[in-house]
Amino acid sequence: MHIVLYEPEIPPNTGNVARLCAATNLCLHLVGRLGFRLDDRHLRRAGLDYWPHVHWIRHNSLEDLFHWAAPDARYFFFTKNGSVPYTQPAYRWGDFLVFGSETKGLPRELLDRNAGHVLTIPMFGPVRSLNLSTAVGIVAYEALRQVKGF
Repeated sequence: MHIVLYEPEIPPNTGNVARLCAATNLCLHLVGRLGFRLDDRHLRRAGLDYWPHVHWIRHNSLEDLFHWAAPDARYFFFTKNGSVPYTQPAYRWGDFLVFGSETKGLPRELLDRNAGHVLTIPMFGPVRSLNLSTAVGIVAYEALRQVKGF
C-alpha cells in the first residue's frame, strides 16, 4: 500500500507520515514541489531515527507517479470537500492513498478527473480541516484494518 503526499509544505507533517510509514510498512511517495528541503532538520526530527526504515520515493509530478505505478493501480484521492467517506471503499494492498498539501489540497482538475475515487474524512466541528499527518493516519489504519483484518 502506498501513501502519496502531493506538494507537502510542512516538514513535521511529512516527518510524522514517514514515521507512520515505517511503523506500518507502507511506501511513502513525495510528489511535486516540496515546501522544504529533504535535509530539513524539522523533517528529520519528526521522523526521528526511523528514516532508514522508510521506503520512500521522490517523484517530480503526479504524471511521473502514474507512469511509475502499475497500469492497473488504484488511486484514492482525499479532500475535505468530498462526499464519500473514507470507510466506504474496499481497500486492497497495492492501493495509492493520495493527499494534497496542507494549504491547497489536491488540484481541482485531478479531483474532477477522478470523481469516482474522491473520498473525505467526515468532520462535525467548526474546524476547516484536519492536520495532514492526522488525516493520513486515520485513512491508513482503516485501509490496513480492511486489508490485514485487525
